[in-house]
Amino acid sequence: MIKDITIGQYFPFNSVIHRLDPRTKLLFTIVFIVMVFVSNNFVSLLFNFVIATVIINLSKIPLKTVIKGLKPILLVVIITSVLQIAYVKTGITLIDVWKIKITSGGVLTAVFMAIRISLLIVMSTMLTYTTSPTSLTNGLDKLFAPLTKIGIDFHMVTMIMTIALRFIPTLIEEVDKIMSAQKSRGASFDQGNLIKRAKALIPLFIPLLFNSIRRAYELANAMTCRCYNGGKGKTTMNALKFNSGDYISYLVMLLFITAIILLNIFCGEYNAEFTFNLAV
Repeated sequence: MIKDITIGQYFPFNSVIHRLDPRTKLLFTIVFIVMVFVSNNFVSLLFNFVIATVIINLSKIPLKTVIKGLKPILLVVIITSVLQIAYVKTGITLIDVWKIKITSGGVLTAVFMAIRISLLIVMSTMLTYTTSPTSLTNGLDKLFAPLTKIGIDFHMVTMIMTIALRFIPTLIEEVDKIMSAQKSRGASFDQGNLIKRAKALIPLFIPLLFNSIRRAYELANAMTCRCYNGGKGKTTMNALKFNSGDYISYLVMLLFITAIILLNIFCGEYNAEFTFNLAV
């Protein structure tokens, strides 16, 4: 499971998505997340799925890697789906045994929510898959630079976010090494009940915490030695500039928003009972 966590990792491929300006990718990610929440029927949600599939193909990121990134949130998806099945009682009754009642509306709503959560995670991870931490920091700085005029030092926020994303793969690798070392000494992390498993993780977290604090001090000293003073007077080696691909992306973004709005209007709001009857 530890090796399945891919958030924060960057895959340096030479693709159309990789060559886009980080500001374009940030805006498109924000727009996509908003459109996923705005989508109120299966048709518009399917359109989001198609857009996500096209972006994955254009990025040249292996589909296996994208699916692997969904494994850590599988438990969240399952819990959300079970809650939807338990509380939504519209539509045709499928199972009615004792106090358990499962309806078509609950099942369809569970599927709807599972797809929505998966799309959110996939597009969020695609941003880090195709954008290096340095480019992401520069993009955030440029995108939110107007906030400095009202006294908000957004550079510190972007720096903290970028450092956190940068060290996620490092911490995952550190956890894997510590677990391997503990297992070689006879430790077991997957046996016993939940309480025993939680206690078995204590020898794992102590060295991880120690190494994280040590690494934080080393990073702080390195930044101090290089006279880091925040965003004041900050320059970049590679200046950000839009190219033809970015302008095409903004046009696609506009068409994407328009299509979702039209699909919501003409297809109507999601209704589990109506959708089930229509499918039958």
